[in-house]
Amino acid sequence: MLRSSPASFRRVRATRRARRLDLRRSVLLLVLVVCAGVAVAQRAGAATPVLATVPSVEALLVNIRNWIMGILALVATVFVTIGGVRYLLANGDPGEVEKAKSSFRNAAFGFLLAAAAPVVVDVLRGLVGA
Repeated sequence: MLRSSPASFRRVRATRRARRLDLRRSVLLLVLVVCAGVAVAQRAGAATPVLATVPSVEALLVNIRNWIMGILALVATVFVTIGGVRYLLANGDPGEVEKAKSSFRNAAFGFLLAAAAPVVVDVLRGLVGA
């Protein structure tokens, strides 16, 4: 019968604790981003009606494009911020520097997707025939 040593039990327990903390941090970051977006929308005077009416399909597609671009740019900005903080706190650790670079790459990908959102909406407009 195999017995695990107390040291291995502590390591497994520590990694589980770290995963839980990472998950909690991610959820907290998501909540903060959503709250900030709502606060910015309210400050800009954008009242969010319960039932929205759209005058045409084209206006709906433009609204969808604007939302997609805004959300992607916001998430990409968050990734740039996270990457910058990780890079500053890396203190020469190659693993942390690589994580920071990965964050920067993800941010660049998000900004590219935000820039490509109008093209995607134009393709949808062509499919719908508006």
